[in-house]
Amino acid sequence: LWEYAHSIRLDGDIILGGLFPVHARGDRGTPCGELKKEKGIHRLEAMMFAIDLINKDPELLPNITLGARILDTCSRDTYALEQSLTFVQALIERDGSDVRCANGDPPIFTKPDKIVGVIGAAASSVSIMVANILRLFKIPQISYASTAPELSDNTRYDFFSRVVPPDSYQAQAMMDIVTAMEWNYVSTLASEGNYGESGVEAFIQISRETGGVCIAQSLKIPREPRPGEFDKIIRRLLETSNARAIIMFANEDDIRRVLDAAKRNNQTGHFLWVGSDSWGSKISPVIGQERVAEGAITILPKRASVDAFDRYFRSRSLSNNRRNVWFAEFWEENFNCKLGMHGKRPGSLKKCTGLEKVGRDSSYEQEGKVQFVMDAVYAMAHALHRMHRELCYGYPGLCPRMANNIDGKELLNHIRAVNFNGSAGTPVVFNENGDAPGRYDIFQYQITNRSTTEYRVIGSWTNKLHLKVEAMRWRMGDPTFPASVCSLPCRTGERKKVVKGVPCCWHCERCEGYHFQASEFTCELCPYEKRPDANRTGCTPIPIIKLEWHSPWAIVPVFIAMLGIIATSFVIVTFVRYNDTPIVRASGREMSYVLLTGIFLCYAITFLMIATPDVGVCSLRRIFLGLGMCFSYAALLTKTNRIHRIFEQGKKSVTAPRFISPASQLVITFSLISVQLLGVFVWFAVDPPHTVVDYGEQRTQDPTAARGVLKCDISDLSLICSLGYSILLMVTCTVYAIKTRGVPETFNEAKPIGFTMYTTCIIWLAFIPIFFGTSQSAERMYIQTTTLTISLSLSASVSLGMLYMPKVYIILFHPEQNVPKRKRSFKAIVTAATMSGKLTQKGGDRPNGEVKTELCESMETNSE
Repeated sequence: LWEYAHSIRLDGDIILGGLFPVHARGDRGTPCGELKKEKGIHRLEAMMFAIDLINKDPELLPNITLGARILDTCSRDTYALEQSLTFVQALIERDGSDVRCANGDPPIFTKPDKIVGVIGAAASSVSIMVANILRLFKIPQISYASTAPELSDNTRYDFFSRVVPPDSYQAQAMMDIVTAMEWNYVSTLASEGNYGESGVEAFIQISRETGGVCIAQSLKIPREPRPGEFDKIIRRLLETSNARAIIMFANEDDIRRVLDAAKRNNQTGHFLWVGSDSWGSKISPVIGQERVAEGAITILPKRASVDAFDRYFRSRSLSNNRRNVWFAEFWEENFNCKLGMHGKRPGSLKKCTGLEKVGRDSSYEQEGKVQFVMDAVYAMAHALHRMHRELCYGYPGLCPRMANNIDGKELLNHIRAVNFNGSAGTPVVFNENGDAPGRYDIFQYQITNRSTTEYRVIGSWTNKLHLKVEAMRWRMGDPTFPASVCSLPCRTGERKKVVKGVPCCWHCERCEGYHFQASEFTCELCPYEKRPDANRTGCTPIPIIKLEWHSPWAIVPVFIAMLGIIATSFVIVTFVRYNDTPIVRASGREMSYVLLTGIFLCYAITFLMIATPDVGVCSLRRIFLGLGMCFSYAALLTKTNRIHRIFEQGKKSVTAPRFISPASQLVITFSLISVQLLGVFVWFAVDPPHTVVDYGEQRTQDPTAARGVLKCDISDLSLICSLGYSILLMVTCTVYAIKTRGVPETFNEAKPIGFTMYTTCIIWLAFIPIFFGTSQSAERMYIQTTTLTISLSLSASVSLGMLYMPKVYIILFHPEQNVPKRKRSFKAIVTAATMSGKLTQKGGDRPNGEVKTELCESMETNSE
């Protein structure tokens, strides 16, 4: 084991202690390892340089010389605790009563240096260990690098102050960076110890308080890592591969080994490193692994290089720096040479000449914490100066009140009250917890096009983040932001279904059916008359449709209705023109016109059913929907009833039945029609006609196909009630047609009426299942309207074709048969009718229709 000198001693009126990591932690039980050139030598030289400057300054502590006792912590808290006992020796009273020299005289103890304040330490774990001892003896301590949030606890570390901001500020700055990068899923990695663990704990606490950032994994690097430990850490981090951003609060050595493990596992470019001030802008963690570190964002307390220190350190040599007991070791390390037989470096290296020069024969760059070391020394000096001015005003040098005993509590109060511009020109102040304000520079490790590497300043943080996004570069110069999110943002029209316990992870669920995206996490049902828009972010009115004239569903019934109207008009015109001919008279002119009117109305209702619904159209629909059928079947019922009564009466007597005259027939017919009209007017009074938009009829599974149907407010029940009376007339008429089926075929239309009613019943029996069987169909409006109008038209066509077309044919094409025959009495007619067999035989010997015409004409004459 190498024998290291363990301290530097500078004499002075007031002695300050110093704690620096001159050496790294030793391996396998040895307290100290290799020399730390920058973190150790640069920093302790900065303390001695600051003391030199203060001692030369006539304004600061005039006539008072500062001295120092500087110790090596070897980057280990337990070793530093042993070393720091040196600082309190003067305050421990030694009991010599039981000790005697060989000659019997009492012992003489060398009086140790009395330390009034300590500068250090660097690592938070070391500062915590030392602070616990120093506070017992009321020795103020100012750290230049310890940033653990735990040290802000003024109840436990009341004599501790620091010129660097705590990691709670650093954690907030790192959280602001993560938020600015729109990362919401990150992992944390900490070196075991106060610095790493408390930094990560502060970051996690802030993430909980602010929300929006979730921690995928929080891993810890052991103090004494086993072989393969860092490969295991990389594999663990890859378990949550979406969490690419890694928040690192780790020491320099651990950072280097983590990067090396990522490189070994072929993860170059996968992880997005966000390093704390322990990484900062240091070169050592990234040497040899530049590609895997590319794009790393690091943070460092805002600092500036002290030019005066650079001049001082470059001028140091073996001859003029003998006060630094570790400088010879530094010389060998820095120039890679060996100093004589007693050199610290083994091996056959070249011999040092002593004429080497720092910065000329070796690389030199000022260590980042030099500024803060000098600020810490100056803060102690300013506090002592304020104390001297208060206790020894006007007294040159130390007055008795300060020379005998400097009260640590009083000195602490003066330290907390200092306010001066530090070596970098920034104010040095402390808050009530002894913390410095948070001022950070944000760096990014970039590889330029010429493969040169640099830490480039991309922003700053002073209670608020200022980030220059345009200055950021990622792998291979890519300026676009990489992602570190658990779940990608949901598309419009999708809601987030958050994974339980992980608010940054979610599944995207589309708002289905008639639901729209009401918020980030909810879908809501659109109002009944609306449907979701194309993006499903709101609702739009459902389009309103009606049966259009150009629709095939309308063209077919309109075509049939127009043919029917033309045919009906043709029959009416023919009957009017040949009004006094025997066939027209024998058909019962008045009843024929009533029946033809009903047939015409049955055709005409088609146009009302297809017309655009409004109050007027709806009113006409109610009136004429059943009226045409009512006209037709009331007239036919009256006719069949008349025939039935005549022949029933003829079986009993030769007296003619009552109410068989044309006037009586009209009264009966219109009485039957008036019942339909009365029902319609009651319907008007109870439920005035109006239009409605039916959104349920075409409310399909696919909202884009949904339509509102503009229609009259006529329910299926109302429709049946409206047509029900006409159907009742039709059924009654059919019954009479069946009863009069025995009447000779030559007598007064009994057979054609029967066939008409049978066919009509078949049509309406087919109508009912079609109409009601399609009530759930999306095409309901079209099918039902078309079915209803065609059924009405077919009913009218059957009546027109069977009852009137044969008559028109005879009138127009066989006028010789349209001649009057001799008149006979009612008795003769009934007698002839009862002789059906004979009449049938007789009719076979006569021209077509002659007997029928004769009988009908005689019937008409006797009726009159």
